Order: sequence, then C-alpha cells, then structure tokens
Amino acid sequence: MAKIFITGSADGLGLLAAKALVKQGHEVVLHARSEIRGQEALQQAPGAKEVLIADLSDIEEVKALAAKANALGTFDAVIHNAGVYQASAQQLLHVNTLAPYSLTALMHRPQRLIYLSSGMHLSGQPDWTERPSYSDTKLHMLMLAKALARKWPEVYANAVDPGWVPTKMGGKGAPDNLQKGYETQVWLATSDDQATQVSGQYFHHQQQARYNHAAYDVTAQDHLLAECARLTGVAF
Repeated sequence: MAKIFITGSADGLGLLAAKALVKQGHEVVLHARSEIRGQEALQQAPGAKEVLIADLSDIEEVKALAAKANALGTFDAVIHNAGVYQASAQQLLHVNTLAPYSLTALMHRPQRLIYLSSGMHLSGQPDWTERPSYSDTKLHMLMLAKALARKWPEVYANAVDPGWVPTKMGGKGAPDNLQKGYETQVWLATSDDQATQVSGQYFHHQQQARYNHAAYDVTAQDHLLAECARLTGVAF
C-alpha cells in the first residue's frame, strides 16, 4: 500500500485518480481550494483518508499546505495535478508553476513525483517570464521534472500529458479517453513496472512521448528554479 497526496483532487482527473487509487487499497490524501469543495471531494471519494485545504494561487497558503502535508508524514508519491487554464497570467504562474515548485521544495521528499503537463507544452517557451502562457507553465512542469532528475537521483520525477479529455477544464467535446487520462498518473505513482522506474521523462497513455526539447536546457532549468525561489522565498 502506498501513501499518496494529490493536488487539485476535488474534481476532474485528480478526483478520478484518487478514486482509482483508493479502490486499489492505497492511502490517499486529497486537496481542495475550499472547505466546501473539500467536503464534496470526500463524499465523492469514499475511503480517502482526509482532505487538505489551500488556495494554490496564494503563496502563503501553499506554504501552509506543505506544513499540513508534512504533519501527516512522508508520502510515497505526490501527484501535482492541480492547474488552471482560462485564467490570468498571474494565476497561471502561481497555480501551475509556483505552487508545484513550492510544494516540491517544502514537503518531505517522496519516492515519486508526478507533474501534470499537457501536449500544449510543445508551443511553450523556456525563457522565463512572469506573464507566462498556459503552454509555458506546462513546459515548466517538464523542466522541473528534468531538473529534479539531475538534483534528486533517488527520486522518480516525471511529467504526464493526460490528453485532451472531457473534464471541466477540457470541455465536454474533448476527444481523448478520460480513463486513459488518469491511468498514467496512477501507474507512475504505484506500479513496480520497470517502465515507471525512470526520471525526467514525459509520458502519454503509459508510454514515453515526444516532447519539447527546450526542456533539456540545463541553464533554463536552473533559471526556472532560481526565479521560482525568488518569487516564493522557497529554495531547494
């Protein structure tokens, strides 16, 4: 049995992954941005251990969330699922980039880290900006995974493209398979399959997939970490 924390697990892919992991017998801790959404998440994922509350657009709440998570001990895996799409540049930066960065730096180090990216990262730019596009922030997640593969060799840190799936974010007309959208996160978090014993990789539907090779740039990776540290006051 693994102990797993999933951000943004009140609905969508995060909730589906949580339900699948609970069904497999794992200990799952949820996250929601408000108490109301948190209680709804617990009702929809019976068997989840508990839910932690924090608005990921607020850096101080993110820091408090890390402390709450650490009070529960060390997790075997953390799935950084939370994200926003149609949002301001500031929200994109805070929720999609700074929050997963800060939680990674502040939480007890797990054995596995899974970051939700997107096929849209292919058009993202590695050069730092405080007004990123959605695509930029999803490239950041792959860059973070690759940086961690260098810096934390004992951890499996990977990025996942769940596909364009019919969630609230993706819309009802999204063409990809919803089940396959969350299965890769579950697989990377828990499987003993040799294919999961890697780091700094980009997965789609349980296969390593084509990605933006700008993510390889070590200088850009380190600049991303430095700027995240500057804006949050949190360093690795």
